[in-house]
Amino acid sequence: MVFRRVNKKVWMYLDWQIPLFAFLLCSLGLMILYSAGFDPEVGYSPPMKRQAMSMGVGLIAFLSCMFISTSFWKRVTPLIYLAGCGLLLFILFDGVVAGGARRWLDLGPVRMQPSEFMKLGVILALARIFTRERAPRDGYTIVSLLIPFLVLLVPVVLIIKEPDLGTAICYLLIGGSMLLLAGVQWRTFLRLLLVALILALPAWKVVLKDYQRQRILTFLSPEQDPLGSGYHANQSKIAVGSGAIAGKGFLQGSQTQLRFLPEQTTDFIFSVLAEEWGFIGSLFTLCLYALLLLRLCTLASRCEDRFCSFVSFGVAAMIFWHVVINIGMVVGSLPVVGLTLAILSFGGSSLITVMASLGLVTGFSMKRFMFA
Repeated sequence: MVFRRVNKKVWMYLDWQIPLFAFLLCSLGLMILYSAGFDPEVGYSPPMKRQAMSMGVGLIAFLSCMFISTSFWKRVTPLIYLAGCGLLLFILFDGVVAGGARRWLDLGPVRMQPSEFMKLGVILALARIFTRERAPRDGYTIVSLLIPFLVLLVPVVLIIKEPDLGTAICYLLIGGSMLLLAGVQWRTFLRLLLVALILALPAWKVVLKDYQRQRILTFLSPEQDPLGSGYHANQSKIAVGSGAIAGKGFLQGSQTQLRFLPEQTTDFIFSVLAEEWGFIGSLFTLCLYALLLLRLCTLASRCEDRFCSFVSFGVAAMIFWHVVINIGMVVGSLPVVGLTLAILSFGGSSLITVMASLGLVTGFSMKRFMFA
């Protein structure tokens, strides 16, 4: 059975915290997008309008995933993973090129970014592998991690080829987080760290593109190219700093409204928030994320089914790393790698993926009151 049969108690015991925090973040995102994408000539914000439509699709995805049975997710996980890898491979040959990268599929009136949807596919695949059998008593070794590595490595390589370094890094961090939950020997962890350090130099010369290397060098030395590779980070820090405590006010941010701030509806949307709503608005937003992540981790710890626990933790890791990396690059603490802020940033594929993932976890919380 694909969908669970719901009894009357489910609505009484539904965990409303996850949809509540998601709704508040979505509403906040629309408000920020209105300012970030406001066009005086038409009198409204086209990005906000499109994001609202994506939010409607995301709501349908949330409700659909919430009522799909856990057993069905376990059965279709290999198909979801293989389909995702197929789409990632397909766009390398017939994808839409924008901004020097080939990341999107053209579906007529809309574009789809498979690398966003594949995040959930990787989370499901790793959860199924880690729960197929009990973890080794002393933790996973390099040999026992061969299959999880391959499952994670295939989409990462395909995404690097697009190229999309930020998303590839996010995949690695999600996989690493789930591995720590599964349990890994310290000797294995140190060996993996050593291998990563050894491969750093070849990766710097072979894997990274020239502009990606330049971004890292600019991060280490911001004054090196303030009007070129360092322009994004410098303008973002100006916007964040000028917001001060209470911000400049809605539609009053000079960096935003005068379009000094690059990619202000996507990668640097937090800069718009900080400039117009200041430290208070930024802190409120971070508190919403913290409450959402805390609830996801709480549900992960309470799930009786290990598959549900791993998926819930993987979804929490996905949102956490998006927030950490995005805000880190916005305030100049991390290099600019082109990773959006989960839920708030403009992007239908990202929003729908997060909403579907949250619906899936919410469904796990209702499992006791359904017939799987």
